[in-house]
Amino acid sequence: MANDIDIQQRIRDLIDEEHGLRSRLGAGEISVEEENQRLRNVEVELDQCWDLLRQRRARREFGENPDGAQVRDARTVEGYTG
Repeated sequence: MANDIDIQQRIRDLIDEEHGLRSRLGAGEISVEEENQRLRNVEVELDQCWDLLRQRRARREFGENPDGAQVRDARTVEGYTG
């Protein structure tokens, strides 16, 4: 099970990848379609990481074991209406 630091590092890595994709598109190294597809995957994984981090924090706040938090499927985290 990942800990908060691992999850935060994965978030930073995904943000760096997002910036890299935009730079590669601007430099003509990848197509718009390639950028859009990979960006979509990055955005979903980012949402899953943030959701997992929130779950862990909530469990900790209420005296539960944060390691009980689990990554939710993309459909669930993308379906939040806030």
